[in-house]
Amino acid sequence: MTALPIRIVLVDTSHPGNIGAAARAMKNMELTELALVRPRQFPHPDATARASGADDLLARAQVFSTLTEALAGCGLVLACTSRERDHYYRVLDVREAAARAVAESVSAPVGIVFGGEHSGLSNEDLAPAHALLRIPTGAEYASLNLAMAVQVVAYEILRARGVRAAAAQREQPLADAPAMARLYEHLEAVLEEVDFRDRTQQGTNLINRMRRFLQRAELDSNEVNILRGLLTAVQQRRRRAGESVPPA
Repeated sequence: MTALPIRIVLVDTSHPGNIGAAARAMKNMELTELALVRPRQFPHPDATARASGADDLLARAQVFSTLTEALAGCGLVLACTSRERDHYYRVLDVREAAARAVAESVSAPVGIVFGGEHSGLSNEDLAPAHALLRIPTGAEYASLNLAMAVQVVAYEILRARGVRAAAAQREQPLADAPAMARLYEHLEAVLEEVDFRDRTQQGTNLINRMRRFLQRAELDSNEVNILRGLLTAVQQRRRRAGESVPPA
């Protein structure tokens, strides 16, 4: 089978051996795109040793300083986490998530994000995700080894390829992480200009809540352009109104 444009993204990996083991798991399941965000040590002999035949995949792996850069060009983004998060995130079982990833990869590359060995993904790392990916485990101990988690997800993706019906291709691919980041920066600037503020006691949740419901909406590139055009129109209208007011 031809490799799917599904990108495995490892964030803040501390042990180079886990990078190699993840690469081996990917090659077993015919995935070829590996992106590394701030790995502690890479390249490294331990990564090569644990790759055990997936050296070519390691050689093609790209290293990035930010998660946004690593997800450039991706439409659907899934974040693998075992920790409980707030209820504003959509949560998909690994099998359901794999089916979505395979279907969406027809239209645009898909990013699947895994956190570091000790603390997993931070709330900031979850921001670009359209949904959380959950691997079912026993209740007593839910933490999986990083390479093991990649293996499970990669297996489910291979399985989904074999059972899926032909998926209808999107007219427009989902907007990628850099485009969404620009939308949120624009939105935050306009909220500041119109003095639309969080009135809760903490006063810090408004933009995060808006980010989350927009991520759940899974906007395509045209829809992002429409929203940014609306925001620009608001800014221009306010500037014209301000020009008509005589100086104090």
